[in-house]
Amino acid sequence: MKPLVLGNISYGMYAIGVKDQRGPNACIVNTVMQVTKTSPSSPPLVALSMNGENYSCQCIEENGVFTISVLSEDTPATVIGALGFTSGRHGGKLENIRHKVLMEGVPVIKENTCCWFLCQVKAKLPAGGQVLFIAEIIAGSDITGGREVAGKFEPYKPMTYQYYVEKLRGVSPMKAPTYLPQQSGERITGERFVCSVCGYEYKDPNFGFEELPADWTCPICKMPKKAFVRKK
Repeated sequence: MKPLVLGNISYGMYAIGVKDQRGPNACIVNTVMQVTKTSPSSPPLVALSMNGENYSCQCIEENGVFTISVLSEDTPATVIGALGFTSGRHGGKLENIRHKVLMEGVPVIKENTCCWFLCQVKAKLPAGGQVLFIAEIIAGSDITGGREVAGKFEPYKPMTYQYYVEKLRGVSPMKAPTYLPQQSGERITGERFVCSVCGYEYKDPNFGFEELPADWTCPICKMPKKAFVRKK
């Protein structure tokens, strides 16, 4: 089986809020799912998979608590760029992102997100370099976020990984479960440019980087062309 076939499995896009000694932090994942709800009176369980080397994973292991903010198609791509392609080891990832911090010290992203959940870890399982957390939802949104359209409330539509890839032309970091290396048969121009801010790689096989208009910006973090560097 070719790994590319796994793209047929549906994924969402989520911001995971954590905390460390300096304060709140966050990252982006696409591997969250509801596991079970045993009875109407019992809280639901969710599963979260993260690379064991990720700083956010270490924060969850140390503190046993995290938040899930469900991104929508209206969530700015800059949020994914800021939270998904830089490490939180030195802090500062939330400086330019609207958010609130819960009593537990973990953040909730407020950039046009659908909803949020506060989760407490109940179990964890190492799995091939990843760590699978099973967590109980102990608090969260009462309603789905949205906006007014023609005088009517319209709920936000959750962002899927397919939307992120096809509409925003996003990519997965190398440590993400959905990361796929460039296929050997893929046509490229011979020149590859990478955003120095978020790591997005421009590699359109039919349109060279220099041919892009002067006002073109990174589809992930919206930085200008001058932020890109040639990849050797």
